[in-house]
Amino acid sequence: MWAYESVFYQIYPLGFLNAPRENFGEAKDALNIKCICDWIPHFKKLGINAIYFSPLFESDTHGYNTRDYRLIDKRLGTNEDFKLLSEKLHENGIRVVLDGVFNHVGRGFFGFKDVQERKWDSPYKDWFARIDFNGNSNYNDGFWYEGWEGNYDLVKLNLYNPEVRQYLLDSVTYWIKEFGIDGLRLDVAYCLSDEFMYLLRDHARSLKEDFFLVGEAIHGDYNRFLNNDMLNSVTNYECYKGLYSSFNSMNMFEIVHSLLRQFGPENWTLYKGRHLMCFADNHDVSRIASTLNNQCHLKPLYGLLFTMPGIPCIYYGSEWGAKGNKSEGDWSLRPCFKEPEWNELTDFIVALAEIKKYSHALNYGDFKSKHLANNSCVFERRSDKECITVAINASDSYVNCYVGIGQGTELIANESTQELDRADIEPYSVKIWRTTV
Repeated sequence: MWAYESVFYQIYPLGFLNAPRENFGEAKDALNIKCICDWIPHFKKLGINAIYFSPLFESDTHGYNTRDYRLIDKRLGTNEDFKLLSEKLHENGIRVVLDGVFNHVGRGFFGFKDVQERKWDSPYKDWFARIDFNGNSNYNDGFWYEGWEGNYDLVKLNLYNPEVRQYLLDSVTYWIKEFGIDGLRLDVAYCLSDEFMYLLRDHARSLKEDFFLVGEAIHGDYNRFLNNDMLNSVTNYECYKGLYSSFNSMNMFEIVHSLLRQFGPENWTLYKGRHLMCFADNHDVSRIASTLNNQCHLKPLYGLLFTMPGIPCIYYGSEWGAKGNKSEGDWSLRPCFKEPEWNELTDFIVALAEIKKYSHALNYGDFKSKHLANNSCVFERRSDKECITVAINASDSYVNCYVGIGQGTELIANESTQELDRADIEPYSVKIWRTTV
């Protein structure tokens, strides 16, 4: 699967293009989605080979309250504009993954508006979950309906209705045929029915054999939908928390415990051989540069993100250390940048991306802990073709630790090394060795 050997980049289009917060059918002061073509040189220099676009279909406000699944949001441009962008990305070797928001729609969705107008007589009354015409909604619609997690601007779809399922599957067909998309990230996948995910996987695979499906998962056992019949991947929120928390508390035991629990050498580990989507931040959480107590930890954190098991995903702007705090509202996390920036952190991420994409061990290898202390860790990623050894030092002083490597090459510095039992790791740094098996 191409995604397992990729470095992803997430864009939140409504913020990226400075779109109005609410959709009044115009795009005053917003940029057109074709402008993202201007960023393609940046993506290529960064080493990106897949972009995940947060919602870009016609919606009421933030994208997750869809009005029309087959129309690019008017605040962003037209279907023809996005088709051009998709073609340009593909020409440059960059895959396209869209946000599939299938659990709920917005109050502006055509079927829901018909129910508001015609009530019992609407042919769409069974398209939505638990409609009760003996009740009322917060909006005084004259009927009650289920909103996602109590949010009544997000009207929950009835995914057990064959007409709803077919409408959504036909929309996916349209996206694949019209825009050539390569995958979907399923919003709140933990709320979707297993039956729907089975249907979606079969349908997408019938249209594009290597179509990639990644689901948003927060808690619980990801194996519920991470299997050959449902999803290829899920978001690794457990390790997202472990990443920043381990550095902020100077307790590398936390993240290594999670990685051993998920991918360790024991037979009982949960996701050995699976490929979870890993991230330092996204459109829903504070940016990592705002979350870390010590900015010197940005490099070692990204070093860990790119070398631990999984598919790394960078949130736009975070590659140069942009800040954004969730406490200031969601839109503070989703800004418009006039142009990309570049600094020492960006250079470092480029080096990591090149190592990750072309390393068999980092893409498919096992995970084994070799040294673990509060301020440092060393782990090994081994496949049948190579062994990668990674040392992380989160402290402000040198750490001498066991690495136990054979003759190999330090990939970032590209320096030859002899067989090495122990190594001095510089403050706030990452060392990576490769040994051919």
